[in-house]
Amino acid sequence: MPKTIRNQYYKKLSYEKLMEAHNKAKKGKGYRKEIIEFNLKQEEYIMWLYEQLKNKTYKHGGYTEFYVTEPKLRKIEKSRYIDRIVHRWIVDNFLEPYFIPTFIETSYACLKGKGMHKSATYVQNTMKHCKRIWQEYYILKMDIAKYFDNINKNILLNILKRKIIDEDLLWLIEQILFAQKKEKGIEIGNYTSQTFANIYLNEVDQYIKHKLKIKYYCRYLDDSILMVKTKQEAKEVLEKIKQFLKENLELELNKKTQIFKSKQGINFCGYKINEYRMKLRDKGKRKLKKKVKYLTKAIKEEKMTSKEAKKFLAGHMGYIKYANSYNLLQKIFYIEKD
Repeated sequence: MPKTIRNQYYKKLSYEKLMEAHNKAKKGKGYRKEIIEFNLKQEEYIMWLYEQLKNKTYKHGGYTEFYVTEPKLRKIEKSRYIDRIVHRWIVDNFLEPYFIPTFIETSYACLKGKGMHKSATYVQNTMKHCKRIWQEYYILKMDIAKYFDNINKNILLNILKRKIIDEDLLWLIEQILFAQKKEKGIEIGNYTSQTFANIYLNEVDQYIKHKLKIKYYCRYLDDSILMVKTKQEAKEVLEKIKQFLKENLELELNKKTQIFKSKQGINFCGYKINEYRMKLRDKGKRKLKKKVKYLTKAIKEEKMTSKEAKKFLAGHMGYIKYANSYNLLQKIFYIEKD
């Protein structure tokens, strides 16, 4: 695949590809009112969208704001459904095929075939390796302060322009990026945002791996971990990374950023990890117990069936199976059964 995107906007723009983006965007959400209404006239809406994009008369709409509390309080900005089709079309046809192959191997968030479980497994396997070669070593855990809120859109656009030479595609990306008239912060609710966020922090990934020559490093969203032999090396690396983030991306690390001795283990992706065990963090345990208690009560009150309850637990169970959690599971389900 070419290194740059040239003259691809109109080649990838078709009624069929927009319909494909619609079918992907609505997957698992067909019960929502906005999608039911869209489906009633989907051929007309997709053709209208096609003409808007073809003639470059498309304007990204506004956002509806709401808050979620899990895993922490966040403001979500939700765009119109028809805009979400455009987001999907851009990611599937341009951002994923051209940008993701340039990411480092140990970038794990929001990428097919990766995810938090593989990220945590990489950390544990790397800890075992460092234990073998160094005995004692140090772990630098870094966390970006208010990451999505602090992404500078102009810097992001300049990063994108290194690879995107297609002026028509850049026009559309600017429509999305600057739909809200603010220089900093990308909308968490957009399908494009996770990919944009990865592209933005790929800059520091490349710096750490290829300029600083750090061999043992990985990132999951705005959380990253690296392992080095000495505390002094960890301190020096940390200062260089801080400087790079500030000068090149206008980002800062938050107070969660710390240097740990290897024997302390590390909290990462919801697990307590050391060379020998991967346990759920206390917060994850409490969340699981609370969910099981709620579902057990719902079953007893005949508000749902056991089969339905299992579906609610599916995400938790997929998460738990990677941890050393047999005793915890036995305890939770034994208590709830009684």
